[in-house]
Amino acid sequence: MKEFTAKGGWWVVAQVGLFAGLAGAWVLWGEGWGAGALSAGAGLAAAGAALLASGLLTLGRHLSPYPTPRHDAALVEHGPYRLARHPIYGGIVLGAAGLSLADGNWLGLALSLGLAVLFWGKSGFEEQRLLAQFPGYAAYRARVRYRLIPGVL
Repeated sequence: MKEFTAKGGWWVVAQVGLFAGLAGAWVLWGEGWGAGALSAGAGLAAAGAALLASGLLTLGRHLSPYPTPRHDAALVEHGPYRLARHPIYGGIVLGAAGLSLADGNWLGLALSLGLAVLFWGKSGFEEQRLLAQFPGYAAYRARVRYRLIPGVL
């Protein structure tokens, strides 16, 4: 349990809880707001999926569910990581918000906002560990201003 906590495992537990809440909201409380919300939501969801997929592919073997970097990880600064320091988290937030908007789901939108807050905190926790593990992380963070979503957040 001590290792789980040290690696930031409780952040992962909170994340899984919000994912479960979102899934329930989408299944149980969609209202279908119409074509405008559907198309705007689909666009956000597609942007989120693209950001998530490109982040996953770029990070490759360095991926970890924990906010503590793997001991054999390297600092990744190319692909979407040139635009945002945590694009996987941003992609999940955009995708969740887009799906909720397309579904006409206020609860899903609220949970998506909760997910953004969670990922903001989790990425801050992670950045403290990245600063300790990678000497170049401070300079990278100074160059790449956005934390989750390029040009936005």
